[in-house]
Amino acid sequence: MESLNPTGKADPFPPVNPKFFTAPTPTVDTVNAFLKSLWGYDANRIWRVEAIQATAAPGVSKVVVFVSDKSPNAKVQTTAFFVLPDGTHALAGDGVVPFGATPFASLRKMLQDKADGATRGAASKDFLLVEFADLQCPHCKDAQTTMDQLAKDFPNARIVYQSFPLVDLHPFAFKAAAYGVCVTKQKNDAFFLYASAVYETQAALTPETGDETLKHAVTKAGLDAASIEACAATQATKDAVTASIKLAEDAGADQTPMLAVNGHLLPLTIPYETLKTVVAYQAVLDGVNSGVSDAPARKAPTLGK
Repeated sequence: MESLNPTGKADPFPPVNPKFFTAPTPTVDTVNAFLKSLWGYDANRIWRVEAIQATAAPGVSKVVVFVSDKSPNAKVQTTAFFVLPDGTHALAGDGVVPFGATPFASLRKMLQDKADGATRGAASKDFLLVEFADLQCPHCKDAQTTMDQLAKDFPNARIVYQSFPLVDLHPFAFKAAAYGVCVTKQKNDAFFLYASAVYETQAALTPETGDETLKHAVTKAGLDAASIEACAATQATKDAVTASIKLAEDAGADQTPMLAVNGHLLPLTIPYETLKTVVAYQAVLDGVNSGVSDAPARKAPTLGK
């Protein structure tokens, strides 16, 4: 039985039967490490790997896990996913997700190398929070309160605003992102003033008033609107926005707003206390100091059996 902090709760799971372990990979240890990356922030959750089975598809293994919690009379649920032949991806639910003992390491490295939006917080990229957001997205506007709170709660985090304009939904989002690229080039900190001004006047991002709205936001950020407008119209700036969109897509962001916490991709719609717990736990997993005084100890969680 696996958990973050073992207790004396009676084992609710059936014993492991070796006949259900017919696939050579992945190992139980790898599956448990993977599940700790996903679930370890929740000290109340317990689970057991009950099967790792070969399937008719070459190299594809089916993993079956029983899950419960430490509360009295908690129900046992079953979850299953398929590990793909590359050993680094799994099919879970209706999508493909990273898999392995350190499933977020690859995306963490990619974002450390390529995330190039406006930044705030720490200079180091060891604890990297990348927000994928659209300046014309109402949910992204709402998420800025969450991002501001994360910046306060995690002083050692480097926070990046990575533009991900959903051009099929928001006609002015690409241009707003292009202005943002140019604002950031002139003065990194001014971007957040610009973004705040755009979010405050989202309703005015229309064909009739959109251009003036963006110029006004630039002015509120303390920069010259004419120079930013000229910069935003260049092909180089448009290419930068397109590259930012591709980075978001390559990262697996399929909506806005989303947050990558050292490569762990999360929707910014989850309750803040849960999000804060996950962020702090990811820092523990990666052995970095989050800067939070009440964060868990910087050591790997122990196994409860």
